[in-house]
Amino acid sequence: MSRRVLAFLPIAVLAAAQPAPDSDVHIFPVRGSIYMLVGGGGNITVSAGRDGILMVDTGAAAMTDKVLAAIRRLQGQTATNGVEVLSYGAEGRSAMRAIVDTKEPPKPIRYIINTEVDPDHTGGNEAIAKAGKTFTGGNVAGNISDAAVGAAVMAYETVLNRMTDAKLPFGALPTDTYHIDSMKLSNYFNGEGIEMLHMPRAHSDGDSVVWFRGSDVISTGDVFTPDRYPFIDLAHGGSIQGVLDALNRILDMTIPEFRLEGGTIVVPGHGHLCDAADVAYYRDMATIIRDRVQALIRKDMTLEQVKAAKPTLDYDGIYGATTGPWTTDMFIEAVYRSLTERKK
Repeated sequence: MSRRVLAFLPIAVLAAAQPAPDSDVHIFPVRGSIYMLVGGGGNITVSAGRDGILMVDTGAAAMTDKVLAAIRRLQGQTATNGVEVLSYGAEGRSAMRAIVDTKEPPKPIRYIINTEVDPDHTGGNEAIAKAGKTFTGGNVAGNISDAAVGAAVMAYETVLNRMTDAKLPFGALPTDTYHIDSMKLSNYFNGEGIEMLHMPRAHSDGDSVVWFRGSDVISTGDVFTPDRYPFIDLAHGGSIQGVLDALNRILDMTIPEFRLEGGTIVVPGHGHLCDAADVAYYRDMATIIRDRVQALIRKDMTLEQVKAAKPTLDYDGIYGATTGPWTTDMFIEAVYRSLTERKK
């Protein structure tokens, strides 16, 4: 396989690995107003409450109707008695309420955050953003919900660049981007602060991790995928060292309840809900494999020789694959290319 083909594999193979339209989207409560949607492509993190809906990623295009149906169920839940007390309104603490005793209309989808550019995480952008609303204030107080402007879509700036280069529909593109280390939502949303943090040269050069600071939940996108080896999109700036840096930064953000277990909850790009221990095990695995491949490179081994040495063998039963969108061979090759390119 040529180097050029390999470099484009992560996005290409993920596009080919979209879930079947007849599969189900499941809602898993995480903590407080945070939920995880599974089955729509990449994992989707949702904040659902009195201020509306915020989504981290939108899943695959083929699953948009089912994702929206799941969102409507969450909207209906927050529109009835029993929603959290002392939740803040959209514009500040003056909207705080201690008692909820009346039914309210469903609150709209207001924000979408894309953690990356891959179509299993951004495929639903256009339709889901169109189903939402943008609220504004000042001289244009009210909401903007016509066909041209729906929910705000936020991402790191290179995500917008990649999607524009791919000539995706205008309605699918981010409406707000950031280009520095992090960006905060301008006000509390559903009772907590929400922050986007850029993870340079990890899965790609446009990765964001989303931190729900009140709930103590971190949504990672594909910089952390505990059901498989890390995706490394070389063509779009990914690297094995960037993945390790991102995992270490996530660990720095987590606080375990006891002996690295419990505490901060981590929602991965794919796979099951995790805590700090899961991230640490994954980080250790990726570090060990990087060091093994690096040692083989220092012996002037070719890529085929490195593959024949099986540097991942003791982890293949957990993370490996011989078929499908991201195989063990693809991972080893991506690590090898990443390390040899950096050496140059």
